[in-house]
Amino acid sequence: MTPRPRHRMTSAAAALLLAAALAVTATPAAAAPRTAEPQGLFPTDALTVPDPGQATGRRIALPTGGCEGEQQCGLARRLNQLDGFDLDPRISVRFSAPVDPAEIAELLSVEDEDGVRTGVDRVVYDPATSTVHASPERQLAPATTYRLVLAEGRGNAAAETTFTTLSAPDGLQDLQRQIDSGEASRRLGIRPGLRVEGVFAVGGAGGAVVSRLPDRAPGADRNPVPTAQLPEGSRMVVGSFLAPSWLQPDGTIRQAPTAGPGPGPVTAERLPFVAVLPPGQAPPGGWPVTVFGHGYTGSTDAIGLAATLAARRGTAMIATDVVGHGAGPRSAWEFVEGGRTTVLPAHGRGEDQDGDGVIEGGEGSRATGDAAAVWFRDALRQTTADLVTLVRSLGGTDVDGDGAADLSGDGVTYLGQSFGGVYGALLAGVDPAVTRAVLDVPGGPVVEFFRLSDHFRPIVGRALADAGLLDDADDGFDEQLPLRGQPPVVADAAALALQDHLARVAWLNRPGSPETFAPLVEPDRVLVQAAFGDGLVPNPTTWTLVEAGELWDRTSLFRNDRTATAGFDPHAFLLDQGLFWIPGLQGLGQAMTFLADGRVVDPDAEGDVWEVPVADPGVLRALNTGPR
Repeated sequence: MTPRPRHRMTSAAAALLLAAALAVTATPAAAAPRTAEPQGLFPTDALTVPDPGQATGRRIALPTGGCEGEQQCGLARRLNQLDGFDLDPRISVRFSAPVDPAEIAELLSVEDEDGVRTGVDRVVYDPATSTVHASPERQLAPATTYRLVLAEGRGNAAAETTFTTLSAPDGLQDLQRQIDSGEASRRLGIRPGLRVEGVFAVGGAGGAVVSRLPDRAPGADRNPVPTAQLPEGSRMVVGSFLAPSWLQPDGTIRQAPTAGPGPGPVTAERLPFVAVLPPGQAPPGGWPVTVFGHGYTGSTDAIGLAATLAARRGTAMIATDVVGHGAGPRSAWEFVEGGRTTVLPAHGRGEDQDGDGVIEGGEGSRATGDAAAVWFRDALRQTTADLVTLVRSLGGTDVDGDGAADLSGDGVTYLGQSFGGVYGALLAGVDPAVTRAVLDVPGGPVVEFFRLSDHFRPIVGRALADAGLLDDADDGFDEQLPLRGQPPVVADAAALALQDHLARVAWLNRPGSPETFAPLVEPDRVLVQAAFGDGLVPNPTTWTLVEAGELWDRTSLFRNDRTATAGFDPHAFLLDQGLFWIPGLQGLGQAMTFLADGRVVDPDAEGDVWEVPVADPGVLRALNTGPR
């Protein structure tokens, strides 16, 4: 038998927060007492204080006395800087006696200011304390006051409270406004624009052989970039640009009051770019440009295949590195052409955070120290801000010094794969300068797709151990949390502690989470590509993002289960030139057509491998990957 994962019991900090929240006295109905009296409801505005500096007029005030450990105390303090509760809050109702969680789920709802009712899902029951936990059936709106209502049932009295959700998109919107107005650049004394450091002929048999030379990265000492398939006469341009940075040394962006202009930039950072230009003379004003967003642990060297199709359609493609990606600052590009080798800086953004002398893929993108619970939130927001700056740096770029623009800043589009689809949702939500965006295999929240992914799950285990909630991360963990649409689960104390912690981490991360920004994207500006049975960004998290933005009419599903590759993880199908060569080309063709003219085409027409739009959205609420 597999040994049962060993959990520590709820930390003192987690127990204190939950107990305090549920100890808030509920207002029972005037009816006679029932068998099970509600003892408290969470979330509730009783756990806030007035704050006129916030857009909601409130600020969270959870008790922090007696918290244990740097991370748990840091999490509590940072939650108390927010101006409201989560958009997908962990609802909790404690009763004076045992209840039927399925019956309570039918009686529990969230109502907005217009009286529109939202039911609950993902129900968990704690028999030791007669507490029912649940989540709203759909994501709530930011900066909105809701009623949490428990109706009277056969075995319980009624109760209700009010709570206000946080202004989740506000922080990133502030950064975008500071960039768009030029305020951030003025404060730092920088001017937008690209600095061209090298231009090379690529494509065809005579083009340059291109490699990326990572700085202190594991494995091979070079990453070849596939450029031979590019149209002959294409050019690869490498260089850098200055961008405002709001990141502090611990990987966080300062939380500013939401009624104000947001935090000021901390410094100007020189960031890399690589661009691939089609062959021939650029049209007046420069080539139209698609920004490419690479995946987690990836780099700008992933641009090759997508840039090939873009170049064949007369579009330039450009990319930069995500915060903490591209290996270290001494990373370089190597170009070999005509027997001559040229090496240029690649301006890698990775950091050796753990001091082991190796910069792992993505190392430097997570917050550290007592800010560890911030996870990737601010790396994603900063990366999005970097892309906003990049878009505004394009117009009029003269690559070869002939006085004519080679890159246009008008009508810029975006293609993001995996992690690129995640932060691409943030970009599409806040930047109107991006006319259309393709989000390939995205999902959210990040903490949730890490938890559900077999590949990323050990990272969550280590984070839980670092937070003091596991004795040994190598033993795994069992959080006993149902997916949407599944029946209620009866959970033990150890699992409930994990659920509570993960819910609070998701709450803290919501201002940098893709599903937060999905409702801000006009549907005709986005195409979402999903893959059935995705193992890295599991289908339920794609469902969350698409449902939050009501983007089902703009979602295309690759049914890998109906192909000969059904036994393989289809997550990387778009850029996989081997196993998923045909569906990858189909998906890229669909993406390029949408970016060019906004049409959403079915890649296999009358076939059943692609569903455009998704025939049954409910199919994505399941993992579709078989038993873990």
